[in-house]
Amino acid sequence: MSAADLLKPFHLSVPEEELDDLRHRLDRTRLPDQLPGTGREYGIPVDRVRELVTYWRHGYDWRAQEARLNAWPQFTTTIDGARVHFAHLRSPEPDATPLLMTHGWPGSPVEFLHVAGPLTDPTRYGGDPADAFHLVLPSIPGCGLSGPTRERGWEFRRVAGAFATLMRRLGYDTYGVQGGDWGAAISRELGRTRAEVLGVHLNLLPGAHMTHEPGDLSDLPPREAERTRLSWARYQHWCREQQGYADIQSTRPLTLAYGLTDSPVGQLAWIAEKWDEWAELPVDRDLLLTNVTLYWLTGTAGSSARLYYERAHADHHGRPTEPSTAPTALAHFPHDNFLPLRHLAERTDRVVRWTDHDRGGHFPAMEQPDLLVADIRTFFRQLREGNHPAR
Repeated sequence: MSAADLLKPFHLSVPEEELDDLRHRLDRTRLPDQLPGTGREYGIPVDRVRELVTYWRHGYDWRAQEARLNAWPQFTTTIDGARVHFAHLRSPEPDATPLLMTHGWPGSPVEFLHVAGPLTDPTRYGGDPADAFHLVLPSIPGCGLSGPTRERGWEFRRVAGAFATLMRRLGYDTYGVQGGDWGAAISRELGRTRAEVLGVHLNLLPGAHMTHEPGDLSDLPPREAERTRLSWARYQHWCREQQGYADIQSTRPLTLAYGLTDSPVGQLAWIAEKWDEWAELPVDRDLLLTNVTLYWLTGTAGSSARLYYERAHADHHGRPTEPSTAPTALAHFPHDNFLPLRHLAERTDRVVRWTDHDRGGHFPAMEQPDLLVADIRTFFRQLREGNHPAR
């Protein structure tokens, strides 16, 4: 069987009875109490959830969003025993650079709806046709339309191996990779282990922030020393105020999944809290609910959470064994969860481009699509022009 024969066209079409079930459950929503005078310190506020539930039930149009996603050519294939769903957007420019873009948790390819057009067809958006990309947008195994997984061991290294197989099946001998959050870990691993990867563009660099007391910083330039102190303070805040979801998903993902799989409002709150807190500005409500609805309809709260469990229980504990020699670009957006440090990044990665943007957060493809597109274009243009030699 040829590689092309292993790819099956996919059309998203949710049975109406599943949507009816969702509506009935939303009609019977029971919200918790909230202490007077409190905000987000105890969790996502009840008023915020009530507003989203009301819109989800009475204003949100799943069929319109389903049609929006179906405008993308989509496929599924089986790799290493897992179903992998992906969109494959061929550019009208025949010499376009293949680019694999990977989402994070709690996300999906929905995150890339605002950047897909400018990246695949720059001429239409006032850009240079030489900056065109053929986009491959997979759902991570265990998440949404690539889930649930049926075996142990689906952590980011195994996902990276599956995505390398996917790119071979699509006929791409060389390609770039891009990602943030889990997509950053997967993309970085592809660049570290696969010679066919041209370059790695990240909007989060795993392990590049300060995770222990900084100590003596006299060997660093004053600006990097101050940034290191800020990075440590931000990490302490993260551990104190926001780390809990990851601890639960790293230790008891199945127990969590009972509530999220049975209650659409539970699933909504678990995801919306992160999209609200990790973005600098509110993310488009329809995009948020489309992402939540995909997790709900596929029942992948538990299998997506298992990414954390498998990473925490892997022999390597998520730490790379060798540095990456792939040309790597980091686009840092200031409202992201962690503050990366150049002196740490250069110990593990071949950083050839570093950009500190002045706005944006954890989801730049939705928050600041123009900035992200420009950064990706510039990096791969520099690679094509030989400004950053190959490994």
